[in-house]
Amino acid sequence: MIKEISLGLALAVIIFSIVAGYNILPLVILALAGGVLYFIAQSRGLVKSFESSDKPNTKVNFEHIGGQKTAIKELKEALDFIRNYKEITLLGIRPLKGILLTGPPGTGKTLLAKAAANYTDAVFLATSGSEFVEMYAGVGAQRVRKLFKTAREKASKLGKNNAIIFVDEVETLGAKRGQNSSHMEYDQTLNELLVQMDGLKADESVRILVIAATNRADMLDPALMRPGRFDRQVKVELPDRQGRLEILKIHVRNKPLADDVDLNNLAKETFGFSGAHLESLANEAAIFAMRENCKQIHYRHFHEAVDKVIMGEKLNRRPSSEELHRVAVHETGHALICELLRPGAVSTLTVTPRGGALGYMRQHNEEEMYLYTKDYLENQIAVMLAGAMAEEQIIGNRSTGSANDFEKAFKTAENIIKTGLSDIGIVSWDNLSQDRKFKEVKKILEQQEKRVEGYIKQHIEEINNTVTLLLEQEKLTGDEFRKIINKKVA
Repeated sequence: MIKEISLGLALAVIIFSIVAGYNILPLVILALAGGVLYFIAQSRGLVKSFESSDKPNTKVNFEHIGGQKTAIKELKEALDFIRNYKEITLLGIRPLKGILLTGPPGTGKTLLAKAAANYTDAVFLATSGSEFVEMYAGVGAQRVRKLFKTAREKASKLGKNNAIIFVDEVETLGAKRGQNSSHMEYDQTLNELLVQMDGLKADESVRILVIAATNRADMLDPALMRPGRFDRQVKVELPDRQGRLEILKIHVRNKPLADDVDLNNLAKETFGFSGAHLESLANEAAIFAMRENCKQIHYRHFHEAVDKVIMGEKLNRRPSSEELHRVAVHETGHALICELLRPGAVSTLTVTPRGGALGYMRQHNEEEMYLYTKDYLENQIAVMLAGAMAEEQIIGNRSTGSANDFEKAFKTAENIIKTGLSDIGIVSWDNLSQDRKFKEVKKILEQQEKRVEGYIKQHIEEINNTVTLLLEQEKLTGDEFRKIINKKVA
């Protein structure tokens, strides 16, 4: 209505000026210039509108989030301060102003924020840190003010007492001040966020809670992390084996599974997977089933999907027969030492090119490990060196395909020294000379090379048999591989 009245008045002024004989060309030029500037401002995001759904209670509940029992428990405790506002005021408890969710990508931080809005019956506004940073001075601070204003207005309109503002990738907005000396816009935007959070009061008609998510908590400004702003830090870690099982059950609810699908075994094979990885895994398995015109998803589809999520899609390139033989020898070497040192660990052995690898050996963990012994780390080094040692023993020389293995082995050997597990005992890594570091790392690697060489010489026949079968089938399961080596191992 206001826009229509303004346009009518402007048109009336123009007509009156023309009739009166005034030169309106300067006014027209100014109007056009203003319109152009407004258009540029809109295209560059200077005029920002934060929207939320008229039904802010999303369909995401905490029951829909698997593998994060600890995070959910801690988050619920903080949210209960909002739900039970009257009770906490009797005890003189100050409601929380901010909750920081930290953890690796894909672990469900955004889902937790949406579930929090549903749990507290609050208006939910979502944004990201990058939306507040512009090259124009003052724009970011203005957007922060508008965000909090929009949250209050939206809650009042819907008759809500609570509003949750979710800021994803908050490290972009809340990075340590002073790092961008040539661009003070970053600091001004962060200062405004600090001021707005300080202005949040418990007795307001609309109580606002800020939930932020980041996987780089080390980058955040200390002023943002102090009590009174982000009072709680909730760690959202990668799920353990039981957590992965819960997540898999959630993502296969709407999928027809065959009788041979064992979710427990699948959870064991997906060590290190986040919730996002597991969702992609279930989706890719369904795609593989569709390609084969299957009405149900079989375990082989999930097994193939694990490889795709980890390594990527199969490549069209085909190595020469000589290269393919070398790759088969290399991966069989890895598998042999892995199986000898940790029976039952080999999951898949393949020479099918995926991503940046011509072949690979995948292993799974029987149980989650958070601490590593010297024996475990030395066994890992042995597995890493086994590919190159198998090439040397079977073919007679090594190749550049072991470069990544050597790099990982070198870092693991360094870790042995740093943690005081090497022969030189407890040391300060920074105070060790480069020559001493090199000699000790070389000593550890040479010990494992000799160890692996002895294993390979004892199992050359099994390696050759595995290579022959691998070149025929391109892929072997862990059980098929174990059948080949079981006689000699026994």
